[in-house]
Amino acid sequence: MINGFEKIVEERIRRAQERGEFQDLDGSGKPLEISDDSHIPEDLRLAFKILKNAECLPPEIELRKEIEKTEDLLAAMPDTAEKYRVLKKLNFLVLKVNAMRRASAAHDLPQHYALRLVARVEEGKSRK
Repeated sequence: MINGFEKIVEERIRRAQERGEFQDLDGSGKPLEISDDSHIPEDLRLAFKILKNAECLPPEIELRKEIEKTEDLLAAMPDTAEKYRVLKKLNFLVLKVNAMRRASAAHDLPQHYALRLVARVEEGKSRK
């Protein structure tokens, strides 16, 4: 037996179908993309889904995105003094991400000045 509210909803859906409002919707005719959330405890799944739909990311992921943007900015900079300032910011962000992690130091992100230092040392050796 359908109660009053459900009857109204079903009637509106039927009328919308008749008018063709459900034709050519995004994803129409494609299989649903159901994410595997079996690794998430059952009592947290709804909360995680709400956060995901609201595009709320964990702080570490947000920092990693900021690091990526800063790397792109750094690659496009012509001014050496400005590059140095941005490089300091980048290394601070990397340090911050590494401090947040509770894993082995082997999984830390490398700081970018170390790679540049190695490149300069190699460059100096090749000049001699």
